Amino acid sequence: MRRHFLALGTIAFMSLAPQAFAATAINVIEDGEGGGPMSLKMDQSIIKAGEVVFSVHNAAMTEEHEMVLVKLKSADQKITVIKGKHRIDEKQLKSLGEVADLKPGANGSLKARLSPGHYMLFCNIMGHYEAGMHGTLTVTK
Repeated sequence: MRRHFLALGTIAFMSLAPQAFAATAINVIEDGEGGGPMSLKMDQSIIKAGEVVFSVHNAAMTEEHEMVLVKLKSADQKITVIKGKHRIDEKQLKSLGEVADLKPGANGSLKARLSPGHYMLFCNIMGHYEAGMHGTLTVTK
């Protein structure tokens, strides 16, 4: 009888384990061509803290993109673009990783453990942030 209850408890735990410990998946679509508007869209903008996997797709036809993940000090933190370089100084921000050199039509991924707070995803290729290639993510408890 004791083995029966132990087996049922193990089965119950195993059936809950994948759901309880699964990472949150966020799909990110980057799009835009040089000289025009660009976008970075996420299928979720508010998630719970924990493991997150960003699945990034470059939907552009000819333009290479990247996705950089940084934690912001506050939701309204101002981001400074270096005027002559048309890029963000990543040294001023705490990068949590990136998907770099994403060719047109290519996919990439980034796994990170996120604590509650505000985050930004952006492309830091020259001029892309200024063309609209960024988005914010809120992580709750």
